[in-house]
Amino acid sequence: MKSIHDYYGELVFTKKVMEQKLSKNIYKKLIATIDNLEPLDQSIAGEVAHAMKEWALEKGATHFTHWFQPQRLGTAQKHDAFIDYGERREIIERFSASQLVQSEPDASSFPSGGIRSTFEARGYTAWDPMSPVFLLEAGKTKTLVIPSVFLSWTGEVLDLKTPLLRSLMALNEKAVNLQKLIGNKNAKQIKVFVGIEQEYFLLPKEIVKSRRPDMIVTGRTLFGNTPAKGQQMEDHYFGNIKENILEFMEDVDHELYRKGIPVKTRHNEVAPNQFELAPLHQEENLAIDNNLQIMEILKKVADKHDMIAILHEKPFAGVNGSGKHFNWSIGDNTGTNYFEPSKSPLKNISFLLTLGAVLLGIKKFGGLLRASVADAGNDYRLGANEAPPAIMSVYLGEYISELLDSIEKANITDEKEVNEITLGIKNLPKVNKDYSDRNRTSPIAFTGNKFEFRALGSSANPSEAGTILNIIVTYGFDEIYNRIEAKKGEDVKKKALEVVKELIAETKDIRFEKNGYSQEWYKEASKRGLPNAKNTPEALKLFLEKDTINYFVKYNILTERELKSKIEIKLENYIRTKEIEYKYAIKAANTLLLPAILKQINILSKTSKNLNAINIKSVSISKEIKLLIKIYEEVKAHIEELEFFIEANAKHGDLSATANKFASEGMEILSKLRAKIDSAEDLVSDKYWPLISYQKLLNPF
Repeated sequence: MKSIHDYYGELVFTKKVMEQKLSKNIYKKLIATIDNLEPLDQSIAGEVAHAMKEWALEKGATHFTHWFQPQRLGTAQKHDAFIDYGERREIIERFSASQLVQSEPDASSFPSGGIRSTFEARGYTAWDPMSPVFLLEAGKTKTLVIPSVFLSWTGEVLDLKTPLLRSLMALNEKAVNLQKLIGNKNAKQIKVFVGIEQEYFLLPKEIVKSRRPDMIVTGRTLFGNTPAKGQQMEDHYFGNIKENILEFMEDVDHELYRKGIPVKTRHNEVAPNQFELAPLHQEENLAIDNNLQIMEILKKVADKHDMIAILHEKPFAGVNGSGKHFNWSIGDNTGTNYFEPSKSPLKNISFLLTLGAVLLGIKKFGGLLRASVADAGNDYRLGANEAPPAIMSVYLGEYISELLDSIEKANITDEKEVNEITLGIKNLPKVNKDYSDRNRTSPIAFTGNKFEFRALGSSANPSEAGTILNIIVTYGFDEIYNRIEAKKGEDVKKKALEVVKELIAETKDIRFEKNGYSQEWYKEASKRGLPNAKNTPEALKLFLEKDTINYFVKYNILTERELKSKIEIKLENYIRTKEIEYKYAIKAANTLLLPAILKQINILSKTSKNLNAINIKSVSISKEIKLLIKIYEEVKAHIEELEFFIEANAKHGDLSATANKFASEGMEILSKLRAKIDSAEDLVSDKYWPLISYQKLLNPF
């Protein structure tokens, strides 16, 4: 058997390959851009492009593509062959500097939120050198993939990667400024590290395609009764992995390793046929690019195993949905993790300031974290007893909470007391020995040397959440810097701890250590004034508040026009997703489910007639016929109600108002329709019922 070392990263243009293919001077300049955020020296692009082309051709590639993240689910790409005309019009293989650095895909059909008209088709992709180039395989075909940003021809943002990269730059600037102020001269560059856990379901392809058309169309089951045996026995979580699933996981790991994606963990999740994988932590931009590849690879490998990988946040009612856990930490070029204190008083002050920056940022913009994970699929999951509530609170654990409380009570007056406070936390346990248990009901939990943001949906592009987390702490660093500067005196450590003390008092409202599912917490959160957006339209409004717009502009993340267009796109996506669900629910009910109910009525009526012919009357059969007829009529009425709703809201004039209606009125009608159809499922013979039951769907292997 091959060792992982034999094929790890074989499809990636790694630093090792760069060093082999490039001259020393060019390699040095490119690494400076990748590692130190230095601007790309355009003069090196030609040699880099040539080296990439030669490497790709050696690997069997015939095409290249700029790979980008439009403001919709998934990624996008347009493939171009390496071929061009030579001097005598002969065909040659060419990949120029301009082709590497920039491409011009047709942007007319990508969502723009009104930034440009449909006929203004020009958009540009630009190479992101901080994320490595890799090869995409499809059978025998290989394509050189260039991670890129996507902008309109006027330079306005059309993607999700550009705001992320800008947020990293803003965070770097404000954090380095603060580190210099407190005397840390070694911090030259801030690094954000992320580990993204990915949950998913696996189902047999043939069953889903033949017996679950609702999943094919919408990604989830629109109808279906809770099974007698679902997850209540808790026998799936961390259980033995079945052989065919393990074979699938082995193939996934192999493909990920070839792409240089360091997947570490795999296991059964809570719900039947639900699983999770988790890679090692990486720098944020790369970790997110890798997660987007992970989702594609899960689907691709599942298809080879005659399965379907389901990434919808809530494919089944009554069992756990799927999410991502976004593990997020901040450090610098020296290898220091700012969420991990040590024996050094300076590092401990940095720890407290960074913790304070996060708390202050969430106090100010916590609602944006809810908004960053808002979409139609995640609305079904958030707040259920399986995922964190929509209220954004922070869990610090008993040790950190007591530490902050003691600092709040302390008199910070002299050097001795300052050092006692900073040295008092030197024994804070490291990542592999967390002091306190995790709170699984908290959306934002401190877990040793990082924060775990648990509200992301499984199908989401993590760039959104990553950008908001970065903006939140950037605001915190900026505010802390200004407060320390404004204080009198020359002892920076003392002034810094005075600010920390202020922050602890100011941010108590967003700290919560108990059960986030309890009704008491919802009441308490309301008293504290914490936002609780119950659905996507409510959450997205928070992006358009004056302070939010001002800080997006201040930190050069998005202009006001770009931010408003982003929310318009999200509202359009939400409405269209709900429309698809509502329309397919009508179609499935009319063409599949009502006919099944009629068949059952017919067979019961024939039976009743035959019994009557021999003078036997069955009260039970008569009652069942009447019940099914009643259900049939009610289903038909709800269908007509849903049809009328769709027609009345067909014109999406006011997107916000329309989205609110789809989230409330539309969902209420669909829920009533589902309840009636699900009640019929238990009365109609399996022979006639066209949708495979949850019981069989969740236990197919």
